[in-house]
Amino acid sequence: PTPAVAFLTRRLGAGAGIMISASHNPIEDNGIKLFAGSGCKLADDLEDEIAAQVEAHNDLPRPVGDRVGTIFDRRRSAKLYRDHCVSLGAPLERRTIVVDAAYGAAYDIAPKVFRALGADVVPLHCTADGRRINVDSGATNLGVLRAAVLSRPKSVGVAFDGDADRALFVDERGDEVTGDHVLAILAKELMQKGRLPKDTVVATVMSNLGLELAVAEMGATLLRTAVGDRYVLEAMQAGGYRIGGEQSGHIIDLESNTTGDGIATAARVLSLAVREGSLSSLAGQMRTYPQILVNVRVVDKRRAEEDEAVRAEVKTIEEQLAGHGRILVRPSGTEPLVRIMIEGTDEVEMRRLAQRVVDKIAAA
Repeated sequence: PTPAVAFLTRRLGAGAGIMISASHNPIEDNGIKLFAGSGCKLADDLEDEIAAQVEAHNDLPRPVGDRVGTIFDRRRSAKLYRDHCVSLGAPLERRTIVVDAAYGAAYDIAPKVFRALGADVVPLHCTADGRRINVDSGATNLGVLRAAVLSRPKSVGVAFDGDADRALFVDERGDEVTGDHVLAILAKELMQKGRLPKDTVVATVMSNLGLELAVAEMGATLLRTAVGDRYVLEAMQAGGYRIGGEQSGHIIDLESNTTGDGIATAARVLSLAVREGSLSSLAGQMRTYPQILVNVRVVDKRRAEEDEAVRAEVKTIEEQLAGHGRILVRPSGTEPLVRIMIEGTDEVEMRRLAQRVVDKIAAA
């Protein structure tokens, strides 16, 4: 798993870590994740420099002989990561846990971690199959997991993506428990122990309003960043914060790891659920507000975003929602789209407000 690479890079004193992965995407999107010796992802500018050198491959240094380096087989080091994840949990008291590994990197380690904690594990998509990784399974498709949970009374489910840096849950009622719920759960636990630095949780602009209100009710602050776990981590390191993450299930606890860690997160959350009595009651401390997401295809996304009429409409809606809702309009980073996110207490009203912005963008 990606978090194992980050963890072991630091633990073994390696100069760097490399992960071949498409994360939550299909295999044709495979790429390379690079970690510095600190276990943190490389900075954007350093990645750009490496990419430029690879493209200009004729200029790359070509060591020969013993200068090439030495390969050490450290497959047994996987146990170090597994033991680390187990150490973060508590006895699961024979609870039934359905584990969906998405045919990916968690297929072996995750079931072993939960069995070591005393759970009855029902494996789902827990074989290594690179051709089927993330296909109709895992954190991006909870349908099969939900059905498996509902067919087993009092069971809960956890789903990982292909490289296991994120985890989502299904409670005993079949309801999804998102990364926002997990942040609220862990923040409350740390607040009660006096171990939440500066009483602050870091999340992205896409996290639900319910998380912001739940964190405020604890007496803490939610700091929002741009979308992407990289930006969450940067804010955490810059501000000296401990915990942060994304709605999609990337959860970072800097006292545990330097990247999103699905298996470690699951060990902690499921242990807390046993203590609380059920996962649904644990997740119930955060109310999820209706969140409407609309993508508008445009010719020039910057022009649409900066159009005066669009901005005026957004400002009007912001004033209308003040205190009980939120709107975010931003260009897609990869597609010719403007993305609209709006949330509040009334879903019908949120859809109506979103359509007002769509109309302004279409006329821009």
